[in-house]
Amino acid sequence: MITGAHFLLYSDDPSADRAFFRDVLGFRAVDAGEGWLIFALPAAEMGVHPANGTFVQRHADHDLQGMLLYLMCDDLPASMAELRVRGVHCTAVQEAEWGRATTIPLPSGGAIGLYQPTHPTALDDG
Repeated sequence: MITGAHFLLYSDDPSADRAFFRDVLGFRAVDAGEGWLIFALPAAEMGVHPANGTFVQRHADHDLQGMLLYLMCDDLPASMAELRVRGVHCTAVQEAEWGRATTIPLPSGGAIGLYQPTHPTALDDG
C-alpha cells in the first residue's frame, strides 16, 4: 500500500538548496550519505492541473510527469516577513481566485512557490 510521497527538486546547486531547506526553512532531514539530505515535508496535498504542453523530467529511464512545488501557509504576509528576517526576499504577491501567492528564490537561482489558499484544501479538518 502507498505510505507516502517523495518529491524530487532538481537544482543547479543541490548543496546550496539543501542547506537553504535545512537552515533557512528549518525542514528536518536525514543524511542519506555524502551530504545527500532527504527532507521531511509538511503535510501535503496534490492538485492535478491541465498542461499546456509536454512537461516531463527524465528519471530512472522513464519520462515522468513534471511537477511544481508550492509550500502552503495560513498567513502569507507573516510568512514573507519571517523569511525576510532570514534574508529571503520573495517576489510581489499575486492575487488569484485560488489564493495569494509569491515565489521564494533558492540559492541555486531556481524558485519555489509559497501560497495562502483561499480554496478548500484536503488538509482542512472538516
